Amino acid sequence: SKREIKMRKLDSTKVRPLKSEQLLHIEDHDFALRPGFGGSPIPVGIDVQVESIDSISEVDMDFTMTLYLRHYWKDERLSFRSNKNKSMTFDGRLIKKIWVPDVFFVHSKRSFIHDTTVENIMLRVYPDGNVLFSLRITVSAMCFMDFSRFPLDTQNCSLELESYAYNEDDLMLYWKHGNKSLSTDEHISLSQFFIEEFSASSGLAFYSSTGWYNRLFINFALRRHIFFFVLQSYFPAMLMVMLSWVSFWIDRRAVPARVSLGITTVLTMSTIMTGVSASMPQVSYIKAVDVYLWISFLFVFLSVIEYAAVNYLTTIEERKQLKKRGKASGMYSMDAAQAMAFDGCFHDTDVDMDLTPFPDPCEENETRESQTNISNADTPRLRRKRSLKGNVGRIILQNNHVIDTYSRIIFPSVYIVFNFFYWGLYM
Repeated sequence: SKREIKMRKLDSTKVRPLKSEQLLHIEDHDFALRPGFGGSPIPVGIDVQVESIDSISEVDMDFTMTLYLRHYWKDERLSFRSNKNKSMTFDGRLIKKIWVPDVFFVHSKRSFIHDTTVENIMLRVYPDGNVLFSLRITVSAMCFMDFSRFPLDTQNCSLELESYAYNEDDLMLYWKHGNKSLSTDEHISLSQFFIEEFSASSGLAFYSSTGWYNRLFINFALRRHIFFFVLQSYFPAMLMVMLSWVSFWIDRRAVPARVSLGITTVLTMSTIMTGVSASMPQVSYIKAVDVYLWISFLFVFLSVIEYAAVNYLTTIEERKQLKKRGKASGMYSMDAAQAMAFDGCFHDTDVDMDLTPFPDPCEENETRESQTNISNADTPRLRRKRSLKGNVGRIILQNNHVIDTYSRIIFPSVYIVFNFFYWGLYM
C-alpha cells in the first residue's frame, strides 16, 4: 500500500540496497541456505593455479604455498536479465551477502588471504546464475616426510581441500577440468629441491560424527638436490677419513704427531655430525646421512685405536729384546732409536745400558759423546750424515710395524667398498 511505501521511505535504519544487489535480488532470498537446499547435492568445481612454493621446512615438517583458488557453481537465485549476456564482476564486499562454498585446507597450520591493496577476492556472476569465485591464498600445511634416505630422498607432499560443513549429501567437490584443473607457474623453483611433478586427485574422507566428505588433493613430489650436502657433509667426512690414514705413514715412535692427528680428526668428525643433526628434526630412526657419518667416524676412531695397538705391541717387543740382550751380555745393548724411546734422550750412537739403576742416562750419553768427539771431531759427523742420506728408506722400514703395513691397505680398501655399497644402495 501507499502507506507502507511511505513508512519504508521514512525508516532511516534501513540501508538502501545497491543497484547491483537489486539486480541480483539479494534481499529476496535467504542466502544462509545452499542453492537447491533439500534436493540433490550442489556440484562445486575447483581449479587451482600454483603461484609459488615459498619454503620447505624439514624441522617443522611443513611447506608454504601461494595459489589462486577458484570455485565454480550455479546459484539460480543470482540469475539476472542481460540483453548482451554479459557477466558482472564484484570484489570481496559482496561475498558476505551471498552463499559461497566453505572450502578449507586440511592439515593447515596457518593461511591467509592477501589483502594488499585490497582483499584479493573476485566474484563473477553470469546471467544464468553461474558463479566464479576466486581468491589468492598463502597456506602453510603439514607434509609427512620420511627422512630414512635423507639427503638422497624424495618427498611426496599434498595440499588437501574439503568442505567443512557440507558432507557429500549437500555438496560435491570435484576438479573442474579433470587433470588440467591444476596448473603451475613455469618459474617455480626451490633452493634445495627439484619439483618433479604436480598432479590432482580426489577421494573421500570419513568422520564418525558427520559422515563422508569429498576431498581434493594437490600432490607434488620434491627431489632433494644432493650437491649442497656433498660439499657440506660428505666431502669433509671423506677428507677426515683420508687424513686419519696419514698416521699409518708416520714413524710409530712419533707419539705426539700420531696422537694429535688422531684426536683432531675425531673432533672434526664430531663437529660435522653435530652440525648435520642440528638442522634436522629429532626423528627416532636412522637417516642415510647418519649411516655415512657414523661409519666415517668409526674409521677415524679405529685409526686411533690402531696406533694404540701399535704402540703397545712396540713397547712389549722392545722389552723382550732388552731381556734377551741382558741375558746374553749382562747388560742391555740397543740402537739409538730404541734408546730414545726408552729414556727420552737423543743418542747419536748405539748405547750399552746396565740393568742396575743409573742416575741420569742423558748425562752418561753426553759424556760418551764428548769423549768420542775429542779424539775425532769431524769424521764421525760426516759419516753420520752420509749414512742418514743413504738409509732413510731402510730406517723407515725398520721402524715400521706390521700393523701399520696392513692398515695402509685394509683401511682404504674397506672404505672404498663401503662407498660403492652406500651410493649404490641409496642413489
